Amino acid sequence: MDWFATRLLDWYARHGRKDLPWQHDITPYRVWLSEIMLQQTQVATVIDYFNRFIEHFPTVSALASADLDEVLHLWTGLGYYARARNLHKTAQIVTTTHAQTFPTSQDALVALPGIGRSTAGAIRAIAMHQHAPILDGNVKRVLTRFHATPGYPGDARVANALWAIAEEHTPVSETHKYTQAIMDLGATLCTRSKPQCDLCPVREECRAYALDAVEDYPESKPKKIKPVRQARFFLLVSTEGLVLLEQKPMEGLWGGLWMPPERTIEYSTKAILSEAGLTEADVTYIHVAPRFRHTFTHLFLDIEPVYIQLDTAPPTTVEKPTTRWVSPDRLISGNERIGLAAPAVKLVASLKEVLSEHA
Repeated sequence: MDWFATRLLDWYARHGRKDLPWQHDITPYRVWLSEIMLQQTQVATVIDYFNRFIEHFPTVSALASADLDEVLHLWTGLGYYARARNLHKTAQIVTTTHAQTFPTSQDALVALPGIGRSTAGAIRAIAMHQHAPILDGNVKRVLTRFHATPGYPGDARVANALWAIAEEHTPVSETHKYTQAIMDLGATLCTRSKPQCDLCPVREECRAYALDAVEDYPESKPKKIKPVRQARFFLLVSTEGLVLLEQKPMEGLWGGLWMPPERTIEYSTKAILSEAGLTEADVTYIHVAPRFRHTFTHLFLDIEPVYIQLDTAPPTTVEKPTTRWVSPDRLISGNERIGLAAPAVKLVASLKEVLSEHA
C-alpha cells in the first residue's frame, strides 16, 4: 500500500465521517442511491432526500414498482432531474433483468442508465469490497492538488491522466475504507475554497501545497457565455382556485415534471385559453408579472409569469393525460404527489399573494 493511501486510511480511522445515513446498513442499492444524489449536490442537502427515499423505497424493487410521478415528487428541489428518471429506469432493469441484485462487474454496472465509471467504482468498492478506483468531484480535487495536475479535469486528456493516478493510489486491500476516506478528505478538508491544509494528512507530499498554489487546482472549466432564452409561463386559475399544470415530455429540460404551461415569449393569452378550451370571456383579469431568471448549467431562462384568473370551473372539453387542474395548497403541502420543477414551486407559491392583490 502506497504512502498516500496509508496516510488517508489512518486519518479516516481517526477523523473520517462514519455516521452519514448511507454509511449504515451498506448495500449496493443504498450506495448507488447516495452516489447519484451526491452528484453536483452537497452532502447537507442530500441527507434529508436520501432518508425520505429510503423510507418510501427501502429496496430496489420498491423503487422499480413506484410511479415515476412519485419518484419525481420526492426528488423535487434536488435538481438535475434526469438523475431521478435514470434511477427509476435502472431500478426496473435491476429488478426485472438482474433478479433484484446489482451486477458485480464494472461493464454491467456502467451499462445501467445514469451509472458512470466512478459511480460503478463506488458501488463495487464500498458495497462489494472490490478493487475499483473512483473519480468523483471531490477525488478529482484531491488528486489534482496532490500531484499539481494541470488542465481542466473535464478534458479527456486530463481525465485519463487522473484515472491512471486514481488507479495507482487505490489499494487492493481495504478499498472500501480508502474510497470513503478520499471522498471525505475532499468534502471536509480539501474543499473548493478555503481548504484546511493545516489539518490535511497528506500535506507534506502535496505538490500544490509546496507550490503555494492549492486554490489554483483543479483548473476551472474555460468560460463560455451562456445563452439566454425567454419564455412565458401561464398560470390559469379556476373559480375553485385550481391551477392548470402540464407535464413536460420525458426527454429534455424538466423531463416528466409538472409545470404551468410554458410557451414562447410572444405566445398570446388568447392562444393559451383556446388550448385549455376557454375564451377571453371566461377571464376575470390578467396580470403580467416582472420577469425573473432561472439558471441552468448551460443557459439562462428568463421567465415572464402571466396570471389569469378565470370566472369558470375547469373545462372538461379538453382532457389530456399530460394536463391536470390541481390545488395549489395540495402542491405546496406535498399532498399532490407529483414532481415540480423549481420555477413551478416558486410560481405556485406566489399564487395566493398575487390573486389577493387583484381580488
